[in-house]
Amino acid sequence: MFASSFSHNNPKMTYDFKEFEKNSSDDESISSDGTEEDFNMSDDGDDDSPIEESVVEDDIEEEDEVVKAIKAEKKRERDHPPSITCDEFIVDISLSPAKNIIAVADIVGDIHLYEFNTEETKLVNTLEVHLKACRDIEFNSDGNIIFSTAKDKSIMATDVETGKLKRCYENAHQDPVYRLLCLENNKIVTGDDCGTVKLWDVRKPDPVFSIKIGEEYISDMITNDAQKYLVCSDGSGILTSIDLKASKIYTTSEEYDCELTCMGLFRSDTKLLVGSSTGKFYLFNWKEFGLHSDEYLGQKHAISCMVPVTQNIVVTSGEDGVLRAAHMFPQRQLGIVGQHRLPVEHLDISHDGRYIASCSHDNDVKFWNISYFESIDNIIDEKHNKKRDMVNNLPSSSFKNASDFFSGLA
Repeated sequence: MFASSFSHNNPKMTYDFKEFEKNSSDDESISSDGTEEDFNMSDDGDDDSPIEESVVEDDIEEEDEVVKAIKAEKKRERDHPPSITCDEFIVDISLSPAKNIIAVADIVGDIHLYEFNTEETKLVNTLEVHLKACRDIEFNSDGNIIFSTAKDKSIMATDVETGKLKRCYENAHQDPVYRLLCLENNKIVTGDDCGTVKLWDVRKPDPVFSIKIGEEYISDMITNDAQKYLVCSDGSGILTSIDLKASKIYTTSEEYDCELTCMGLFRSDTKLLVGSSTGKFYLFNWKEFGLHSDEYLGQKHAISCMVPVTQNIVVTSGEDGVLRAAHMFPQRQLGIVGQHRLPVEHLDISHDGRYIASCSHDNDVKFWNISYFESIDNIIDEKHNKKRDMVNNLPSSSFKNASDFFSGLA
């Protein structure tokens, strides 16, 4: 889905991947041409200076608790399901909120349902639901219905167990539907390529309301548990919030000089994090969508997707194919979760919070064990020693050289 929103102005950045860690990835090796950067986090000067020696001694005497947790996890064997490889281009994935099932949508309009465990990923059904490329798929809260949108402008609701069609909206929008979000009480919202958002009650044939909020594609939509406000990001760099109860626009943000591509909620839904095509992150207070309260220089590559894994930790990915983890409060880069050979389109998290799944332009879906994040989140404090972090990577990652992670940061 993110292919149309990649920034073509990002600086070229290549990686030299080192030898891989056993059982950390399904790939045997990954390499790319380019020069390796030499990172020196200390100030210029004599290597034998008393200040430098003091820093080293401090590192030896009192190791960061986060680093200890990462090292402890790296000693344990990481379990994750095998990768999935498809014949057709993968446009979206969605993990069931109830069981170990993943739905994979492709460019010919089919949805493939897989059961997964640490031993195998098994294809259990293929739903031929759309005439043209799928755009977005989403399970309902019970996991028994999967909703899908496509370039053919339709919206489909399909029973996961039987494969039977439950609801079909043909020509649901005047333009292809780009984004879909499931709400409570049999409601869904959809956004199209040209800035129109519609609210649907799937028990009724027509939309509850339709609002034109812009001219560019709706890249992402999000709401909190109260489901009073719907926040929409778009390709023009504007964040628009809609009052779902009043069926009208609530606020419109300032226009950013980049595409706003993805969003996530943190801190009990009080903080909204927004990713962009320039690699920047913008942090908003919930209900204060007009202007961001903080911003972070995430990386030099476009960010296409994010998934919150705790109240403080986010995993993001995009144009460079690397899944990075960051602690947002305080802001701190944790390391690399994993990587693909080509750009990553989408991320999702399993119902038990144990795995993240990612899909890329290489027509593959990979699973990453992230169960260690909870313990890491509990021990992070406000002290951030970047020098110390650079010698550590997350257990699910195949990177042996931590500078490969930081080379993608601004």
